[in-house]
Amino acid sequence: MTRNDLCWCGSGKKYKKCHMDFDEKINSMKFSFLKGQTRPPHKLINNEKDIEGIKKSGVINDGVLDLMAELIKPGVTTEELNTAAHEYITSHGAIPAPLNYGNFPKSICTSINDVVCHGIPSKKVVLQEGDIINIDSTTILDGYYADASRMYIVGGVCLPNAKRLVEVTKECLEIGIAAIKPWGWVGDIGAAVGAHARSNGYSVVTDLGGHGVGKEFHLEPFVQHTGKKETGMLLAPGMVLTVEPMINEGKRYITVDEKDGWTARTKDGKLSAQWEKTVLITETGTEILSS
Repeated sequence: MTRNDLCWCGSGKKYKKCHMDFDEKINSMKFSFLKGQTRPPHKLINNEKDIEGIKKSGVINDGVLDLMAELIKPGVTTEELNTAAHEYITSHGAIPAPLNYGNFPKSICTSINDVVCHGIPSKKVVLQEGDIINIDSTTILDGYYADASRMYIVGGVCLPNAKRLVEVTKECLEIGIAAIKPWGWVGDIGAAVGAHARSNGYSVVTDLGGHGVGKEFHLEPFVQHTGKKETGMLLAPGMVLTVEPMINEGKRYITVDEKDGWTARTKDGKLSAQWEKTVLITETGTEILSS
């Protein structure tokens, strides 16, 4: 590519005015094979139009999670929550990404107590006072994906151990995001999250993690929520990924329901919590696109 060619990012700008300095910086860096350090492929770098598209999708996705806060109460079924979320998303001109993804039958994930993630809404599942529930929503608007999840306490009051788990897991999320630096490494996220979780006596689920997102539902890199600093993929401006630590009260091991193929539970039956945000890496830090 020459200086005066149109940039590979699709911005419509000349390469010299867009990502030429970006490529030169990456090409000047040394990558450690021993640390598994890799460079991000160009397809992971979003231009201004892409970022604006993800932001607009994020506005609808955040609206879903705000709506859930109004609806979650004892006696409500998770199917009722799913119906409300589906209607909200589609009425705003968007598409619920989970619906029919890998045969997932619903528009959101509803994960209660010992369910780590991917809980399937059902008329048979009725919320009880003191339950902790994670609602995970991903919205597609004009081809752009935004992905986030929040924890909710049914009835507003739960056992102290459940409340503490929910709070520490949110701290893990924020600490993981704070560890993201432009030209840092994906391993920096996991190192920060894992250290905080373990210092509070919890374990980190390792079978599942965060991921790149934006123009597709799941992209590189896989974001592990435990690990070592300065390992894995380079975090470059223009990348968008999710930070979504799944923190267990007991051991880290999970089981996946053999019948539905989706519902992941803690193997020891103890509580689990998760928070998730969609995060843009900028030239100076990060910007939250969906929370």
